[in-house]
Amino acid sequence: MTVRPRRSVLYMPGSNERALEKAKNIQADALILDLEDAVAPDAKIDARNKVCAAVKSGGYGKRELIIRVNGLETPWGADDLFAAAAAGPDAILVPKVGRPGDIISAAKVLFGAGAPEKTKLWAMIETPMAILNVREIAMAGIEREHRLTCLVMGTNDLLKESHARAYKDRFAVVPWLSMSIVAARAYGLDVLDGVYNDFRDEAGFRAEAEHGRTLGMDGKTLIHPGQVAIANETFSPSETEVAWSRKIIAEFEKPENVKQGVITVEGRMVERLHLVMAQRTVAIYDAIQALSTG
Repeated sequence: MTVRPRRSVLYMPGSNERALEKAKNIQADALILDLEDAVAPDAKIDARNKVCAAVKSGGYGKRELIIRVNGLETPWGADDLFAAAAAGPDAILVPKVGRPGDIISAAKVLFGAGAPEKTKLWAMIETPMAILNVREIAMAGIEREHRLTCLVMGTNDLLKESHARAYKDRFAVVPWLSMSIVAARAYGLDVLDGVYNDFRDEAGFRAEAEHGRTLGMDGKTLIHPGQVAIANETFSPSETEVAWSRKIIAEFEKPENVKQGVITVEGRMVERLHLVMAQRTVAIYDAIQALSTG
């Protein structure tokens, strides 16, 4: 089983050359080099050049690099997408995705621009239309040519567009998160929780990260390097979880259990669905260990 840890995914402003350099030493699993919300209109072209140059020059180790482009309907979107395709990041994050056609169109541009096969597409789920169509958007990931591998929740925009209140318990947000998680899982995609705005509120951030993990998120998008360590801790399997998972795998590998659908491990009934869960837990743990040695 091949997995890629996406516990901590940090937004970095594409117009800030110093921040792009600093990001090389931040222990986030992935970096979103942003050309959209974090960049003023008069700095868009300069930011595009800086971000693409940073991706091409490398130096980010095993961190996954994602470029968030401007929407295709904006004056910068098409040029962003062509430039990002040429830079060859691990993924391109498409904002304001409302329908599957938005992903399909972006994939066609990447193909026409000769983007390397490794460059995938991520979709921002940040509008009411995206929530209504999240199943169809995720379904686009079935076709390999569409390159879609991850959904990213834009909770700030969802709150703004829906006129909902941003309470700490995320009462209004949970249905949107849950719908997106189910859609992602149905079609084999990862899904990342939205940002927590008060980066000085460590306790609040930890609580929201735990909430996201309980819902089933793969990780959390971040706005400050100070949030990375907590996100990594929260979305990592615990030593207890890993040890139990290894026991389940070992028991199913015994000759007498290879063809069994249900076995007993330390007095507990364990089914093959638990084996799949255990294999994923160990795969994530091993991948995290590989990152830490890079």
